[in-house]
Amino acid sequence: MTDILISAFLLSLVLLGIHSYFGMEIIRRGIIFTDLAIGQMAALGAATAIFLFEDRFIYPISLAFALVGALISALAARKEKHLEAFIGLLYAFGISAVFILLSKSPHGMEEFNSLLAADILLIPVSEILRTAVLYLFLGFVLLLIQKKTHGNIKELLFFTVFAFTVTSSVRLAGVFVVFALLIGPAFIAIKIPKKNPLIYAWGIGLVINLLAILVSYRFDFPTGYTIVLLHSFIAILFSLFGKRMDRKSEL
Repeated sequence: MTDILISAFLLSLVLLGIHSYFGMEIIRRGIIFTDLAIGQMAALGAATAIFLFEDRFIYPISLAFALVGALISALAARKEKHLEAFIGLLYAFGISAVFILLSKSPHGMEEFNSLLAADILLIPVSEILRTAVLYLFLGFVLLLIQKKTHGNIKELLFFTVFAFTVTSSVRLAGVFVVFALLIGPAFIAIKIPKKNPLIYAWGIGLVINLLAILVSYRFDFPTGYTIVLLHSFIAILFSLFGKRMDRKSEL
């Protein structure tokens, strides 16, 4: 059982590493739900593969759908005045289409839940290591994008790398887990008046991940949903506490 918990923690750590960076960028751009919409498009690709090809070609089809979602999001970011409303509609489209497709599957609800928050206790260590190598490569690509590109090209490449990342993450952990790891630690870190908020996001996310895995094991809760719950709950509490402190400093 210890091996299972360690592998779950390693996976959450690998996901946290790159998604905390994306979280900082997404919050800075003010497009909070973009990752949720792109992740849901990747899940729609997986549902399409399940529906049409009986679980074959899941990754390439998911990636294709995520890339389309990323392209749409990048175009909307340049043209759409009410971007959050647009992204919300894209997410609603994705999740409703997933539900419709999987309603025709004999194990539809089980597959639907897995796409939202998977049981990360069952992910093999070899798969986690392959994902870590992929994310190191994507991190290097992101570094080049930040230094070498500008304007529309920079945005398009950013969202393309984001689509590759989210596709792999959703396949392993589910849409909600990806969203929680991306936004939760970054949201808390940017409220701490310190330099290098990304380092704080990594540290905060690591502690919450460990706590969530231990709680899920102790009380036999679904691990993925426990991670989502604790990241969301702690970020909400931190936000409320921070606002109280702001009011006190003004008196």
